[in-house]
Amino acid sequence: MKVLRRTWRLRSARIAVAVLLLVAFLALAGGAVAPHDPLAQHPTDMLQGPGAGHLLGTDYLGRDVLSRLLEGTGLSLAGALESVGAAMLLGIIPGLASVWLGRTVEWTAQRAADTLMIMPFTVFAIAVVGALGNGMHQAMLALGVLFAPLYFRVTRAAALGLEQAQYVEAAELMGASRRWILRTHVWGKVLPTIAVTTAQTVGQALLVVSSLTFLGLGVQPPAPTWGGMLASDLGYLAQQPWAPLIPGAAIMITVGALNILADAIRDGDASRLPADAAQPAPGPVPVRDDGRTAEAEHRDQKEAQDHVATV
Repeated sequence: MKVLRRTWRLRSARIAVAVLLLVAFLALAGGAVAPHDPLAQHPTDMLQGPGAGHLLGTDYLGRDVLSRLLEGTGLSLAGALESVGAAMLLGIIPGLASVWLGRTVEWTAQRAADTLMIMPFTVFAIAVVGALGNGMHQAMLALGVLFAPLYFRVTRAAALGLEQAQYVEAAELMGASRRWILRTHVWGKVLPTIAVTTAQTVGQALLVVSSLTFLGLGVQPPAPTWGGMLASDLGYLAQQPWAPLIPGAAIMITVGALNILADAIRDGDASRLPADAAQPAPGPVPVRDDGRTAEAEHRDQKEAQDHVATV
């Protein structure tokens, strides 16, 4: 909660949240607020420019571009969120388990993550769709599997900095279970890092989803998506050279807001360190059992956070 309050104080975070709330509203109610039926074809109104009847013009079948853009917001964003949700489930739990459940689990999880990281997104998604069928859920599951190593590595890096913390060692000595330690001492410290990663990953997933729908994978025409609209507009650049800018701008604004929010969360979490760092009292510097001072441990945790923020 403290990280959220510090993040909300940043002007960039408030602007990003406002933009994302608007996108979320359009994703939930885009079809209801659309001025026309996004699937209705009007051959007499093909490739018209912006006007009173069609604020963003019409496409090559006479369909209203604004209505299709609003309707496509929900499908595009739902695909990105579905893939990220699958990645979180497949990445966070193994990432924590690799730190706390022994060398066998650690080695197995790391080798699985290394294997998935070398696979290209588009090729793997095409292979999964070819094997399981061309559907939205199949394509998003493939993306979730490939995004999972990112969550695994980020969660593992954050948890490694807490494994040797003094309060964690004290809880273990007092007989606390690993489940209680993870829930009480670890999860709250790892959550801001996961929040930063999620904001960035949703933006990346939206770009990949748009790329797949651009290729005709996942969502089938005539259902509108931002990537599908971009693909159809490229065939009529001679008549409407400005048309691809409309879905492209929607993608750019949404991804930009997500990246700005991720930076704001990271800055809000990093601002905790100078404020919470207590002034050292006169006398000997406290030293841990492994020979490291508390200041050295604090500095290592800060470096780990900076490294995770750049992943």
